[in-house]
Amino acid sequence: MMKIALSNLAHTYSIVAYDAETGQLGVAVQSHYFGTGNIVPWAEPGVGAVATQSFVEASYGPLGLDLMRAGKTADQALAALLAADPRANVRQVAMIDTKGNVAAHTGDKCIQPAGHRKGANYSAQANLMLKDTVWDAMSEAFEAAHGDLAERMMVALEAAEGEGGDIRGKQSAAMLVVSGERGEPVWKNRLFDLRVDDHPKPLEELRRILNVSRAYILADKAEAALIDESLGDKAAEVAASRFREASELMSSASDNPELTFWYAVALASSGRADDAMPLFKQVFDADAHWRDLVPRLVPPGLLTDDPELVRKIVGQ
Repeated sequence: MMKIALSNLAHTYSIVAYDAETGQLGVAVQSHYFGTGNIVPWAEPGVGAVATQSFVEASYGPLGLDLMRAGKTADQALAALLAADPRANVRQVAMIDTKGNVAAHTGDKCIQPAGHRKGANYSAQANLMLKDTVWDAMSEAFEAAHGDLAERMMVALEAAEGEGGDIRGKQSAAMLVVSGERGEPVWKNRLFDLRVDDHPKPLEELRRILNVSRAYILADKAEAALIDESLGDKAAEVAASRFREASELMSSASDNPELTFWYAVALASSGRADDAMPLFKQVFDADAHWRDLVPRLVPPGLLTDDPELVRKIVGQ
């Protein structure tokens, strides 16, 4: 009898995908097991993406990326690893490379229902499902979805759950999206790296933190605008606009007041202090410690060196 450690079980549904317009590569996954994001999804900018699940052999992830980095297609990489694996019949693996080549394998000893469906620039796969229609539902949802790669993969996961998902229920989820640009440092081109390790509604939480992540991306763009010399006198105005978008998105996903605070700072620094004051009050009412931070922003140049303005802000 074959023995498999519980830590190597990832009966689950996942999708690997490539965006031909942006070059982005991604993996998204949900499972009724703790911390599926620690073992199933693998991706490297400008190289490829891998999902390894069922009775997991984690090395399919790094070794698959090694082979694709060396010039092998996703099909060639997966075929080579399967040929060397004496337990290939219990593995479920999908790979995709930067050309959109898709490879997938569902071993005949995976716990049923189990299967996969490949399409243009993606593969959806699942095992130990409630129904044998899950991977088709994911495929159809992904193809019909709009938005960036992260959004379309999120829609595919939600479709899988809507079709019944894992027969055991739900527990963890993850999403990894990287850019199509190969180079160092690798972390710089990691666009989304989100994990929900243990949650009663992991997909709802994954979507929530996806929105939080998008809010911080907008905030980063706002900060970049502040030091963009090409914007000239409009830098503060552009930054304030981006902070506003970030703040609104954050508010829809979290009660964290941070981005509202930075939006207010950007407004105050761009000569729109009156518009900023209600936002400062909103933040201070949520957590008074933010008031103490205000004067500390002047030395590094994050807030205009205007004592009267600082006094007005902290007085809110």
